[in-house]
Parts: sequence; C-alpha cells; structure tokens
Amino acid sequence: MATWKELLKYVRHEYQVIREDEDEIRILFEFEDERSQVMVIQREVLDEKYEWVQIASPCGVVANLDLKAVLEEIGNTTICCGAAIMGEHLVVRHSLPLENLDLNEFEDPLVLLAGTADRLEEMFTGGDEY
Repeated sequence: MATWKELLKYVRHEYQVIREDEDEIRILFEFEDERSQVMVIQREVLDEKYEWVQIASPCGVVANLDLKAVLEEIGNTTICCGAAIMGEHLVVRHSLPLENLDLNEFEDPLVLLAGTADRLEEMFTGGDEY
C-alpha cells in the first residue's frame, strides 16, 4: 500500500465510512463495548512532493477540558500519538509517510489512536460524543 488511492480502497473495505472528500476520509471505529470513535484520515503533502497520511481523532472541546491534565495523561500513557488543537477540538494524531507503507504500519497506529482518543474522551468528558 504505497498510494493514497490504495489506502482509501483498503479503508473503504474495512471500515464504516461516514464522510469522504478528495484528501480526507472519516470512519467510525467501533469497539466491542459499543463505544465508537470518529477517525479522520487525511492525505498531507510535505514539501510539495512527499505524501503522508495523518490519522486524527477528537477527544473533546478544548474549552471544556483541563488541558494540563489531558497532556500529562498523554505523556504518561501513550506510545503512538501527539495532541493538537484543531478548531475547537483537542485531537490526538499520528502521521505516516505513504511511500512504502505496509498495512500493519497503518492499522496498528489507527487502532492505538482510536483506543487512546476514546479512553481520553471517556476519562475527561465522561461521554462518547465522538
């Protein structure tokens, strides 16, 4: 899987797509405990020539979160993600180069990120909105 089109084909086959644009696809990642997490998979281009894929998922609205506590939790418990503010939301995200990308190099971070985002959302908002 080394192109954006190949990645899209895989994602469409494996997950429930809830929205799709030219450079972005959103899926609903469902857990066995009936919780779910919205995952945003986006094509990025670095230096106008290198294709990357960014996986992101919202954890909550920034104005309603104790950012220090959330960032400490991320720092103490996560392996695969960083935090960012995108619009009004705090998201966890991870980026990968598309060139020579193997399935497990996409799937493993996707699963880890979904679990992290869902756990943070539940821990800091008490809900399952995303």
